[in-house]
Amino acid sequence: MKLSKVLHIASIISGALGVLALFGVWGGGMMSLGYGMMGNSQGFMSMSSGSIALLVIAIWFQLGAIHHMMLEKRGEVI
Repeated sequence: MKLSKVLHIASIISGALGVLALFGVWGGGMMSLGYGMMGNSQGFMSMSSGSIALLVIAIWFQLGAIHHMMLEKRGEVI
């Protein structure tokens, strides 16, 4: 399998996990604000920053996939 395909699949997986985690953090935070479960903002920020980090990783993988696709077009196989 080409490296660009592997990077593309890794980008899709990490992006989907990041989006699901971000929606889970936002939805869980909104549902539990009235009950005091998310009373500390530090916990909320660390969970949301983790999901944002997954999205940044997905973008990085996708840029790597584009780069390797361009290299494959030119015949430079890594």
